[in-house]
Amino acid sequence: MENGIDLTMATVEKLLNNPFSRQLLKFVCEKDECGNRLELSLKYYATGKIDACWKCKFAGEIVSRIMNRISKSFDIKEEKIKEIVSDPIFRRGVRNVLEGIAKYGVTRPQIVNAPFLVVWDFTHVCNLKCKHCYQRADKPLPDELTTEEAKNLIDQLAEAGTVAIAFSGGEPLLRKDFLEVASYAKSKGFYIAVATNGTFITEEVAKKIKEVVDYVEISLDGPDAKTHDNFRGIPGAFNKTIQGIKNCVKNGIYTCIATTVTRHNLKMVPKIKELAENLGVNRIIFFNFIPVGRGINISKDDIRPEEREILLNYILKQNYSGCSLEILSTAPQFARVAVEHEKGIPLGHFYAGKDIKGKIEALAKFLGGCGAGRIYCCVEPNGDVQPCVFMPIKVGNVREKRFLEIWHSSPVLRKLRNRSLLQGACATCEYKEICGGCRARAYAYFNDICAPDPGCINNKEYWESRYLPQIKIKRKLVPATPLNQFQRIPMIPYVEKIANEIKIKFDELSHKLGPLGK
Repeated sequence: MENGIDLTMATVEKLLNNPFSRQLLKFVCEKDECGNRLELSLKYYATGKIDACWKCKFAGEIVSRIMNRISKSFDIKEEKIKEIVSDPIFRRGVRNVLEGIAKYGVTRPQIVNAPFLVVWDFTHVCNLKCKHCYQRADKPLPDELTTEEAKNLIDQLAEAGTVAIAFSGGEPLLRKDFLEVASYAKSKGFYIAVATNGTFITEEVAKKIKEVVDYVEISLDGPDAKTHDNFRGIPGAFNKTIQGIKNCVKNGIYTCIATTVTRHNLKMVPKIKELAENLGVNRIIFFNFIPVGRGINISKDDIRPEEREILLNYILKQNYSGCSLEILSTAPQFARVAVEHEKGIPLGHFYAGKDIKGKIEALAKFLGGCGAGRIYCCVEPNGDVQPCVFMPIKVGNVREKRFLEIWHSSPVLRKLRNRSLLQGACATCEYKEICGGCRARAYAYFNDICAPDPGCINNKEYWESRYLPQIKIKRKLVPATPLNQFQRIPMIPYVEKIANEIKIKFDELSHKLGPLGK
């Protein structure tokens, strides 16, 4: 017998995944002289009126019936959905989902028409020398997009239905046209975020950011100057970053602290959390460390699966212990940990849901954990499109092909969207629809986007074998590509005897983590 969650998804699939409904959705998603018919239909649903032709009004009636059925299926009051759809940003998100269903049908996880979020590495210039930098950022690329090219990309993303743009880098605030380009994106209806090291956010800069940016994410890798500055490579960075955080909070900007967790700072997580509370930020996110870019040089500092499990349990507990801020993780396994403890479930790494037995899990299966190449992607400063900032695979360039064409035609992105191709424990895991494993981590260690995520406790055997010449996949021994050939981690001789000796020494030297904070 189906449980409530599966029944909910079955209801939605029955409603939207039959040929007749798909044809109606395709009609609704057409464009005509009135503009984007689906956008107008959603506006009609929210307000009950639009100034448009009869086709658009008819489409509005169709969308109204669909939204009414969805509200009943997910047990959400229709008034609440109308309130959400009245917001242009959320309306764009709903439009994106429905266009994806019209094109691909209902899938688990769902394939959308365009990425909800595009992280735009706006420039490679940076004033810090972070040990974990996925870009090796220091100087700008010689062929970074011009201001006009940047605005053209924004136009393409708006037309595609992308909801949010996160400017990153390098240090995005060091590019002189940042505010001009971000303001242009804001005028096009995007939710605007910026990921920064915070060292340039004076009170004056914070006030300017407040006018354009909805969300600021500031990197902080330790609770004190010694730890943070050592990791960031520049003395004095900590004090400037802390002041930048204070200036954002003071000016009412939604502020998040981002901490990349390695063995370098793992035991300091409680102190970092305490500092975040004292600073009055809204959220803290603990990022997966991925050995890519400059981070290859500190691959030995990646935490073990057991340590990640303890960390995720700690993060989950803090969300239910009266903590004043929301604490999340970019590790997709966070969803699995939450389900196992029946505490709630994160929707991506954007929200910590609290209704594990209700409809949140159905939504989580819809969003699907790791979103690389499926609900999210990255654009490099020169226009190269990648599935993820931690996955340096070029799938196209916006100077050569329109963004949406890249998004729909790339074989790599199509592969990432197919969970049936996963290997190891990820292939058979009961949580693969809400997790899927970190595809960037799998690629970094095994040069295969479908390989097991060795950071998960369920794939511990693959973590132990990541230096060995063979890895077990689906009970068969399959030759693995020598990691040193791709220079993903420091070179290790590709000889089984030596590799085994290194593994033994590695295990002997590995410290065992006790409860966090002790």
